Amino acid sequence: MEILAYGVQTDERPLLSAAFDGRHPLRMLDVFLTRDTAPLAEGFPVVSSSVNDVLDGEVLARLAKGGTRLVTQRSTGFNNIDLAAARELGLTVARVSYYSPYAVAEHAWAMALAVNRRLVRAVSRTREFDFRLDGLLGRDVHGMTVGVIGTGKIGECFARIAHGFGTELLGWDLAPNPACVELGMAYVAKEELLARSDLVSLHVPLVPDTHHLVDAAALALMKDDAILVNSSRGGLIDSAALVEELKAGRFHGVALDVYEEETGVFFTDRSVQGVTDDVLARLMTLPHVLVTSHQAYFTRTAVEQIVAATVQNVADFAAGRTGDNTLVPGVGATG
Repeated sequence: MEILAYGVQTDERPLLSAAFDGRHPLRMLDVFLTRDTAPLAEGFPVVSSSVNDVLDGEVLARLAKGGTRLVTQRSTGFNNIDLAAARELGLTVARVSYYSPYAVAEHAWAMALAVNRRLVRAVSRTREFDFRLDGLLGRDVHGMTVGVIGTGKIGECFARIAHGFGTELLGWDLAPNPACVELGMAYVAKEELLARSDLVSLHVPLVPDTHHLVDAAALALMKDDAILVNSSRGGLIDSAALVEELKAGRFHGVALDVYEEETGVFFTDRSVQGVTDDVLARLMTLPHVLVTSHQAYFTRTAVEQIVAATVQNVADFAAGRTGDNTLVPGVGATG
């Protein structure tokens, strides 16, 4: 069963190749799946997509017309896939329901510490032999109030690290996580969490109810010297509203591994042509904003788990089975 994988990163390529070696023929592309590149999948019964591929109704219809029967996405999030359209087309859609939550939580803390201690600015200065400390004043994380919005697997890992620093923990979620409660986390209303926290980190999925969860009103509730971290999905934050708050001189720092209009930009080289997104460009000019390109998941441990789950998804499909990763069972699949 031939597989075409879109959006394969250079470091991901040997791991995918080794995992499928001897199992199924695999072709890997570094281009993303869009309406323009969908015709490349003609004749491939299996397509493996990445988080920033576009799988709307038009693209899925083109895949189905070309003979694709399984789309297996190499990520946990699937907000880029039109599941209703896939169901109508009889496609099977699967994802990776689990990979190392430590990867994302650790990266979120790496970003938080970097913006708190002004590390990017400091390194930029010392490379030019400027060893002044002006403008590099940070704060102790110990004693901070840390708000965790979304306390699932990743949020719990983030909270455990925060607990190790000696922070007061606040949480917001649909239901308390007992493990977080054991750490001393107090669950409060979102508004109270935003108002009391010195550092806020987002760990909820992007669904219609969480789109722009942190909007202008939510940002206004936060402390002027707070730190905001987002390693989940860009659409959780109203980016234009965030820029306005930053222009007004608010927040000690903002760390973003995701951006709501990142598709077509992140995972690509824009060093020559630059970006045309004025909001993203403005964010990246601000000295107390750190942007990384959706790399929080990108550890060897996590990628190996993602690849293993993708192999299992293909095996399940070939056997006519559904599994924990199945989002749409497709035609002829059994439980």
